[in-house]
Amino acid sequence: MSGALAVLKAIPLWLVLALAAAGVIWWQSGQVGKARAEAAEQERQAGQCKLARDNLKTLAGEQGKALGDLQLAAQQRQAAAEKAVADARASAQPDYQAANRLQQERTGGDQCAAATSIINEELGL
Repeated sequence: MSGALAVLKAIPLWLVLALAAAGVIWWQSGQVGKARAEAAEQERQAGQCKLARDNLKTLAGEQGKALGDLQLAAQQRQAAAEKAVADARASAQPDYQAANRLQQERTGGDQCAAATSIINEELGL
């Protein structure tokens, strides 16, 4: 052991410090390389996330527009249906009144008898 100690004492301090510094630099260069690789991977993943976000944003906008179009079409269909019902009522009103007159004439003008007759006919009695 004293021989190893004598060898260490024979090495100048500046050489020991230079070797220690070289070891630290070598170790740190490996760490920096790993950190750069990790940073590049994270940047790639962030780019993919941004692209996915932009795609989803575009799809959400398109879906919102499509929903708006569907709602507008539904409102237009409802308005057209309401108009058709109103037109059908208006066009059927004279026929309805004529049918009521005929039914009242058939039953002698008594509205209760006319209603009873219509109900019985519908029920098959």
